[in-house]
Amino acid sequence: MIVDHEERILLPLRSEPVTDALVRKIEGARMKVGFWHFPCTRKSVGELRSAFSGKVELDTSLLKLQYEAKGTGLPVRAAFELPEKLIVANLNALDRYVKTLQLKAYSESTIKNYRQEFLKLLMLLGERPVNDLTTDHIKSYMLWLITKQGYQESQANTAINAIKFYFEKVLLQPKVVYDLPRPKKPLVLPKVLGRKSIGMIINETVNLKHRCLLMLAYSAGLRVSEIVALKISDIDSDRMCINVRRAKGKKDRVVSLSPVLLTELRNYFKMYKPLEYLFEGQGGGAYSVRSVQQIFKDAKGKAGIHMPGGIHSLRHSYATHLLEAGTDIRYIQELLGHNSIKTTWRYTHVSLRKLSQIRSPLDDLDLGQPGGT
Repeated sequence: MIVDHEERILLPLRSEPVTDALVRKIEGARMKVGFWHFPCTRKSVGELRSAFSGKVELDTSLLKLQYEAKGTGLPVRAAFELPEKLIVANLNALDRYVKTLQLKAYSESTIKNYRQEFLKLLMLLGERPVNDLTTDHIKSYMLWLITKQGYQESQANTAINAIKFYFEKVLLQPKVVYDLPRPKKPLVLPKVLGRKSIGMIINETVNLKHRCLLMLAYSAGLRVSEIVALKISDIDSDRMCINVRRAKGKKDRVVSLSPVLLTELRNYFKMYKPLEYLFEGQGGGAYSVRSVQQIFKDAKGKAGIHMPGGIHSLRHSYATHLLEAGTDIRYIQELLGHNSIKTTWRYTHVSLRKLSQIRSPLDDLDLGQPGGT
């Protein structure tokens, strides 16, 4: 709910002497029209739980749902003023939706994105059950997302896939093709660093652990999520390969192990003695993605490299440099773990292998000195 432009947690609890005494201990608690309400903060929720611990069981599912509605693009006021916005039928639909995603072993990120898009639809439905929607309703909703909410192609695709999943996988309805105008996807070329720049970045990295992280990212073209997930047992020095397990799309693949990297990794292992993961945090367990990204950012700054792009640019550079060296593009596709050759083909747009052979017409002009005769 909203009180004086402030977000508040609504507690539908009848006013009784026992409960009133418990609630009044919570900082900022107020009563309005027979309901208690509190500041919408973690502190208030914690105090609320403590006050009723062992006395009353609190159902915070609606609070969680409304908090997540902030990420749907709906006005916060609408989400908190109308706790009845999601009717029981649609709450049950959301529950079945998430459970089906989990049963089908979708990744956590996919579940999060799909749930958010499905929740956005449910929040807008009000009293209308989602099961009553027709194909025309879905088309109108998608057109609204594209024309009014500014959804670009990737986000529009996520939204339509999320909705299709409910009707086709949860309700087991026949597959439907929604013929919708899609925003034109811009051709964004991968950000590629030159070999000299990458050498400077690695050379400026004195910390052995950080140095190995960056060398691994470039030498094997790994995603940052794959780097932090690597375990010691994934490095196969006998076969000179790295086993990348359960990568994007839940696919395993094998990439080559650089002899130069192997030497550095052996020195690193003697110094840091990791237990399970190849790179571990101070408290054990896998190194964080954010830490790896920061390492690259700092190293790039020290090397004086101002070209935009994060650590993923090392993966782009790996693929582009292989292509420039004459490696078959289908091998590169396998090494990168791409499902479609179209994804790998974009590296041909930034490769200099053929571009360097094209002579500029400027070089053929007979130019004299400026102002000369």
